[in-house]
Amino acid sequence: MAIEAFFVPNVSLMGAGCLSSLAERVQMLNGKKPLLVADGGMTQLGYTARIVKLLEEADIPCAVYDGTVPNPTDHNVEEGIAIYRSEGCDMLISLGGGSAHDCCKGIGILATNGGNIQDYEGLDQLTQALPPYIAINTTAGTASEMTRFTIITNSSNHVKMAIVDWRVTPDVAINDPELMVDMPPSLTAATGMDALTHAVEAYVSTAATPITDACALQAISLIGQYLRKAVARGDDMEARDKMAYAEYLAGMAFNNASLGHVHAMSHQLGGFYNLPHGVCNALLLPHVCRVNLMARTERFADIAVALGEVTEGLSERDAAYMAIDAIEELSHDVGIPQSLSELGVKEEDIPTMVGNAQKDVCALTNPRKLTDDEVAAIYLAAL
Repeated sequence: MAIEAFFVPNVSLMGAGCLSSLAERVQMLNGKKPLLVADGGMTQLGYTARIVKLLEEADIPCAVYDGTVPNPTDHNVEEGIAIYRSEGCDMLISLGGGSAHDCCKGIGILATNGGNIQDYEGLDQLTQALPPYIAINTTAGTASEMTRFTIITNSSNHVKMAIVDWRVTPDVAINDPELMVDMPPSLTAATGMDALTHAVEAYVSTAATPITDACALQAISLIGQYLRKAVARGDDMEARDKMAYAEYLAGMAFNNASLGHVHAMSHQLGGFYNLPHGVCNALLLPHVCRVNLMARTERFADIAVALGEVTEGLSERDAAYMAIDAIEELSHDVGIPQSLSELGVKEEDIPTMVGNAQKDVCALTNPRKLTDDEVAAIYLAAL
């Protein structure tokens, strides 16, 4: 039998107010001067200053890089590592959603492994562990605060590089729902659908295990119950808390079972057009599910039940299709755009995106082997 591995941070802090433990955790990791990696939005909201103050109150100096952009690039990583080195930092803290965490991971890779970030694309290409690393999450979607995945856009060819290595998994993940209250409805929706995509793709992945199955189904159930509520009222703390757990569980699932063609294709849309990752996933998810359904019919039927659909008396195939309908209804209810053309995607770019998607590491565990023509047809159906 194949040997299975399961990757999670050493420590994960959950629940309202858990951010207060930050300085203690920095000290436990023997950090003397962390680099805080964030984006301009975190700084404008006052979150960056809040973290710096928490550390200063514990006599921990902190350098800051807040130039991260959505879909972070190799240039962001280069800017961040320059500050890390010039400031004499010895550990990392990321603050934000997937972009900040991915950028921070990229900085950490270069801090201990050297070279260029392009050198590490693919699976387990690192030779050295990252510096001590704490990831503070402010969105309920990407799960980058707890995964071994790093997604960086190569600015030379606009391709999102997937770096997958157990060494980039943060030492400590902090998911405080109080930090998620300020997310606007559109971001809440996009990140929530991103989490749903993680859970669905992990559940039907060829690398799924009983552990990842349990995580994925629980995540799907929580998202079905609480995403609409979190979008409707950002200050609904129960919904925020449950969505924080949902995205973390979905992360546990895909961090170990990997993903599929939704992500392989979505990465190309993000690289080409700099589009929001969660929105791209939400648009592609039902289309890829329809193509994959024949390979995992029984599992899509399970997904329908997890989303609250009543499947009693239905055939397995009919129940499976209910899952796709439920995904589309949820996406519509929370206000996700309904076509890629609305986002400016052009048909003439599809052949290039298909070629890149087929090389993406996420495509390896898709439950159905897809041809170039089939991938192109999915893009066209979503257009």
